[in-house]
Amino acid sequence: MFQNTPKSYKNLREFIAHLERHGELKRIAVPVSAELEITEITDRVSKNPKQNFALLFENVHGSNIPVLINSLGSAKRMAWALGMNDLEDLRRRMASLARPEVPRSFPETFNKIGELAELVRYRPKMVTKAPCQEIVLTGSQVDLTRLPILKCWPDDGGPYITLPMVISRDPQRGTRNVGMYRIQVYDRNTAGMHWQIHKGGTEHQRIAQAKGQKRLEVAVAIGCDPASIYAGSAPLPPGIDEIMFAGWLRRERVELVKCQTVDLEVPAQAEIVLEGWVDPTEQRLEGPFGDHTGFYSLADLYPVLHVEALTMRRKPIYVTTIVGRPPQEDYWLGKATERLFLPLIQLIVPEVVDYSMPAAGTFHNLVVVSIKKRFPGQARKVIYALWGLMLLSLAKYIWIVDEDVNVHNLDEVLFHVLSNTDPNRDLIITEGPLDALDHAANHFAYGGKMGVDATRKTQNLDRFPREWPQDIRMSPEIIDLVNQRWSTYRLSVR
Repeated sequence: MFQNTPKSYKNLREFIAHLERHGELKRIAVPVSAELEITEITDRVSKNPKQNFALLFENVHGSNIPVLINSLGSAKRMAWALGMNDLEDLRRRMASLARPEVPRSFPETFNKIGELAELVRYRPKMVTKAPCQEIVLTGSQVDLTRLPILKCWPDDGGPYITLPMVISRDPQRGTRNVGMYRIQVYDRNTAGMHWQIHKGGTEHQRIAQAKGQKRLEVAVAIGCDPASIYAGSAPLPPGIDEIMFAGWLRRERVELVKCQTVDLEVPAQAEIVLEGWVDPTEQRLEGPFGDHTGFYSLADLYPVLHVEALTMRRKPIYVTTIVGRPPQEDYWLGKATERLFLPLIQLIVPEVVDYSMPAAGTFHNLVVVSIKKRFPGQARKVIYALWGLMLLSLAKYIWIVDEDVNVHNLDEVLFHVLSNTDPNRDLIITEGPLDALDHAANHFAYGGKMGVDATRKTQNLDRFPREWPQDIRMSPEIIDLVNQRWSTYRLSVR
């Protein structure tokens, strides 16, 4: 069990209070515009490691609702959001479930029983009254334009909701899906629903269309507790309920309440909820949008969300994010996913030691993987295995390095990739599925992919015809000696 971790948060307000107590939140009282100005302020803050804070804009033009942004925009805040002191604690907690070991003593047995008993507390808890329904607006009362929804970049197609939990139900099996998809506001009660080709919401739309269904009900929860927000972004395997997963993350069941106008449940502690429906056959131009790739994703046809009810707290807080050239807040959402899924990847591909999705790769462009290399062709085996694994199947480049290489140090990785590879021998060039936002591919969501074996080559495993040189390393005795004598050298840099 993991002790001495920050508490879980029942709602967004508890998380805000925690951030403020620990000096991680700044309040901005001066009037600001939701059109571009908040983006420029946040972009500067999120890229400044010494002044990177969550921001609460209390006075936004045209709305009496404050805006919270960059709340998850650092390793520390992301870990706190998930009830951890460090994101590595998240990996260790998942590993304790993914790799259960036989206890060796009574205390270990007691702890293991506690870990397993935690599983039964994942299921959500239904309530009949909820803060998210203190105000209920329906019909002509619905007006999305009164919310302080950001227009993030100059050429965006309009204002966008960017940090939602989008909830829909499989029309065939009745199971719930929660995803995080951008939503372009068109007018008072319609919006563009940008669920991409590989996402769960799109699959629900396909099924509804095949069944001849005229309406696919959708609920959009904004400003939930931070673990639930993250769960909506996590690329979970099909069949795993995101709300139950959020309960596991926060070690407390998530409260759900029945929507007012659709047959769906939403987190009861949310700040704002949109209730409505999508016609599976209706499409409208959505975009452009300044995306996490650092480029504008082009305008295209996407489903239309018709909002029939807007419910909220009496004094709601609108939580949002911006995406653009990394690093941004979304990088830390991706880093949490990277740490969380490492133990699961290792179950399927056990030679994997660690992996990293560098910020410059914007999640889908580059995955760096270190492995324990034991047999011929092992690096290639890992590359192909990862290209068949969940959303890693969309990775454009996969680089494989030896187990002693720090995959989180891109300079160190590049040193080994450039030093250890022969393009004639170590490259795998193929084609396959890509992220829908990849603008360089000749075809939508499909194009070229490259794997690189940057491991050291040996005569035994790789039939390398020459002797492989040794890495240059100082002897441990001299390192210890210099460490002990450093102060006598009177040098300022250690």
